[in-house]
Amino acid sequence: MKLRVILTGATGMVGEGVLLECLQNPAVEHVLVLTRRPTGRTHAKMSELLVPDLHQLSAFEQQLTGYNACFFCAGISSVGVSKEEYERITHDLTLTVGQTLARLNPELTFIYVSGASTDSTGTSRQHWARVKGRTENDLLALPFRAAYMFRPGFMQITPGQRNVLKWYGSIAWLYPLARRLAPNFVCTMQEVGRAMIKAADFGYSKPVLEVRDIVALARATSVPSPNQPAR
Repeated sequence: MKLRVILTGATGMVGEGVLLECLQNPAVEHVLVLTRRPTGRTHAKMSELLVPDLHQLSAFEQQLTGYNACFFCAGISSVGVSKEEYERITHDLTLTVGQTLARLNPELTFIYVSGASTDSTGTSRQHWARVKGRTENDLLALPFRAAYMFRPGFMQITPGQRNVLKWYGSIAWLYPLARRLAPNFVCTMQEVGRAMIKAADFGYSKPVLEVRDIVALARATSVPSPNQPAR
């Protein structure tokens, strides 16, 4: 079955990288980009749904039906925002989208881009880690066909990306060294996108994927099943 994907965060670095992988991957039939502003991209496999506020989706529900995957890549940094605002965007907005899609598309697989060091136990001293962990837990409790939490670390951007943070671009030269010295903490944006597509298409052996899981799934030479790790 071809994937019909709803994607958020396409005007950000991770979402754009995942979008580029979806557009060139034959397993993906169509991508609906859920966004507040146009991406500036056009493609035969892609359409855009402009939604001013993702907290308010009721007027757009008809356009959100008929999909079997969601790649949720939207998010903000905790730097420079209040704890309340960070929770409103990171947790509340994500759950609003998740709850809506679970109701409209019960056979949908939801994949959430969390982050390395996310804490699902609620014991971390880092506020952002606890908020993302709570978001993961609440998404996993929704009635999706399946849900996977991706925790990437340092990522190499995909050639052709436009939405790259300036500071991120300035340290891109470190990627080859980091990949050799700390392979469990770095991956490419292409690997994140490929692993998402494979998880949505075939499943994975556990709901939370760390960097090593993402890389293994992206590179899998055989079709993984929900009860068997990629190899």
